[in-house]
Amino acid sequence: MADSALPPVVLVEHLSKSYGVRRAVSDVSFDMQHGEVMGLLGPNGSGKSTILRILTGYLRPSSGRAQICGYDVVAQSLQARRCVGYVPEDVPLYAQMRVHEFLTFMGRLRGLDRTGCVRAIDEVIERLSIGPHRSQLIGKLSRGYRQRVAIAQALLGRPKLLILDEPTNGLDPRQIIEVREFIRVLANDMAILVTSHILVEIERVAHRVAILLEGRLLGVRALADTTIGLEELFLSLTEGAPR
Repeated sequence: MADSALPPVVLVEHLSKSYGVRRAVSDVSFDMQHGEVMGLLGPNGSGKSTILRILTGYLRPSSGRAQICGYDVVAQSLQARRCVGYVPEDVPLYAQMRVHEFLTFMGRLRGLDRTGCVRAIDEVIERLSIGPHRSQLIGKLSRGYRQRVAIAQALLGRPKLLILDEPTNGLDPRQIIEVREFIRVLANDMAILVTSHILVEIERVAHRVAILLEGRLLGVRALADTTIGLEELFLSLTEGAPR
């Protein structure tokens, strides 16, 4: 569970991003604490991907600011990115690499030395239960195990923030349940920001949700404090809003 006594892992203040005359994100503010799972929700074009790209250092905001572990994502980009593990919706895994080769490659990119890389790989392989497949070609893995490898690479370096973009997309029911359980366990050690179009999955793992529409933040709600389900909450916030 989130610890509000600690400084926020994520602090977003009045964040905006424009592409010419089109504003993709408009004056968005929220924070996240250690141990918190937050769902970032909204229809396509609502600004979710833009916010993720700003937090991961791929985009610069037009105005406002974002901090991760106290580091500004623009002025202290390298330090901020070291605090982040990122699993995009379409993870660029290398099908001809074996699992341990890929994780070694990613660990070295993260700046881990040889000893630290071996230790980190052993740790994430155990956490994601992929030991029996560590010597297998990634291209031969099932979709569920490829997703485990994707999460494993994001955990190298022990990030304080894990970002999961549509982590259950294309998985079967058993694999979805497994990812859900991984999220719950991993939240003991970090903050986790999750996007998904499947509201019931967010409802089962998130402590709070931030709901976006056309780049605007409609609200941030703690699920424990709501008297209605997430689908009803989502509809109540988005109904009647400009589209």
